Amino acid sequence: MLVSLALLLLGALAAVVTPRLMARAEWPEREPVVALWVWQCVVAGVLLSFALSMTFSAAAAWQAVRGHVFAPAPHAVVEAYALAAYGPWSGVMAVLLALGGLWTAAMLTREIRRGRLERRRRRAELLVRAPLLPGEEPGSERLVVLEGERPDAWWLPGTAPRLVITTGALGRLKGRQLDAVLAHEQGHANARHDWLLNCSAALASGFPQVPVFAAFRGEMHRLVELSADDMASRRFGRLTIALALVELNEERGVFGPCPTPDAQMPLRVNRLLAPAGRLTAGRRLRLTAAATLLPAVPLLVAFVPALSALR
Repeated sequence: MLVSLALLLLGALAAVVTPRLMARAEWPEREPVVALWVWQCVVAGVLLSFALSMTFSAAAAWQAVRGHVFAPAPHAVVEAYALAAYGPWSGVMAVLLALGGLWTAAMLTREIRRGRLERRRRRAELLVRAPLLPGEEPGSERLVVLEGERPDAWWLPGTAPRLVITTGALGRLKGRQLDAVLAHEQGHANARHDWLLNCSAALASGFPQVPVFAAFRGEMHRLVELSADDMASRRFGRLTIALALVELNEERGVFGPCPTPDAQMPLRVNRLLAPAGRLTAGRRLRLTAAATLLPAVPLLVAFVPALSALR
């Protein structure tokens, strides 16, 4: 039971402290890809902590669960966990954590279903605005040009992904700016950013009061855009993609004095025009390695009594 409580406290501490630490750090804006990986590892560590706490609580409460969890373990290992001393409270904790796990799965399923319905609706609208020509098969073209005065471009994910761009965008983008926008959207597709956004939205919707999940959703929306900006800038230059973003968003009022829903756009442009410089390769490697080891911390806590008993 002590292990269950330790794991629960570890997950709760990580859920509260991590958003504050990441908010104070300046390096995520310089290395959005590394920051994306760090956030994924932190969330995985939090979820793993709660899952292991549920497992040990259930093992302490019910003999049937204990027999499955510790079936191959020596008797000394089972005794090291002192599971039999905590019955009623461990059962309550196990049930609550199990309900949280089921709620998480339900929210993720809902978010995936909602994403599929939204993509289906957008594809139907796209088919109305850009009907197939005689002899043309659905999904045969990855690039679709729509008639429209508003400059816009977006990636439509799915089994047959498509890049959609309006004639208004074609008229405003000059030279390599169009290629930079296409590279930006292609970066989203190659990195499967839609899956990250779905997972973060599911966790934040299911547990809006948990700081790490709310921050996870907000940071995913910001970091995936910075990451795609960097992918495009490496091929076509920071100035090119910055000017392309200005051309696509200038008429929407995002660069004015009043706040807009897309308030991150001026920050993205400023970041491209005045880059802070990347971290050294050694520091990027250390951050990546440290983040990869984060999910191992709850595993280490879970196995400490077993390792002590086997010494």
